[in-house]
Amino acid sequence: MENLLADVEALVLGLAPAAAVFALLALVLKRRRILSALRNSWRETLTNLGLIALSSIVLGAAFHFVEQNASAHLALFPQLAATWDALPQVWLLVLALLIDDFIVYWRHRFEHMPLWWPVHAVHHSDEAITWLTLQRKHPLGKLLGLLVDAAPLIILGFPLWVIAASAFIRTWWGYFIHADLPWTLGPLGRVLLSPAAHRMHHIDDEELMGRNYGGFFTLWDRVFGTWDDAAEHVGCRTGIAGGSKHLGGELLRPFAAWFGKPAKPPASGQAQAEA
Repeated sequence: MENLLADVEALVLGLAPAAAVFALLALVLKRRRILSALRNSWRETLTNLGLIALSSIVLGAAFHFVEQNASAHLALFPQLAATWDALPQVWLLVLALLIDDFIVYWRHRFEHMPLWWPVHAVHHSDEAITWLTLQRKHPLGKLLGLLVDAAPLIILGFPLWVIAASAFIRTWWGYFIHADLPWTLGPLGRVLLSPAAHRMHHIDDEELMGRNYGGFFTLWDRVFGTWDDAAEHVGCRTGIAGGSKHLGGELLRPFAAWFGKPAKPPASGQAQAEA
């Protein structure tokens, strides 16, 4: 019970700063449209909060285990520590972000393959995406990210402060690119993923959904041919075939697909599976 209360407290404290920042941003940008935006998104927001709370409770033990044991058991190349210490801290952090984003890119592409799409579809089913959509993940999807995303930096012996800083930056950038903002970031958007570019990844079009897999940089999408600047799709509609479901429906979505009628993955994911 004590651990559960601690997890709930950590969850609230973790979300509160982002909630304050993006609420203020919405008030400044939407003004008179703020009430309309709230009416359009409140159902999805409740589902998002339910998924976040459930994942935190279900995966709380896993998070604690990883935090306490990952560095000791996964640091396969501790001899590289001296190399990392010799690099300027700014460039070390940039390198960590590039490695992290490379892993996130390929993990994300895997999530669009037929096998895992029913799990990842929970994230894409949000029809009124907001900053909170970043955390709209099935517990299985949350577990995959937990096990995969930070592992390479730990294995390579990066300092803990770099791992923590990279995770912090990527999380806040993730909130930013999921926010309901029609921003392409201009020239900066050629290097860093913009809200407009990521919104296009959530577009209710199965072909265009197979673009912009990165979470921070545009580099890996450019290298592997999945980049689109989204200039023609600013403010596009989001969602998937079959629409959004309530909390219970989203939790059951993967199992209904695996053990019932198969869910149709995005066309791009199907093409990747057949390649």
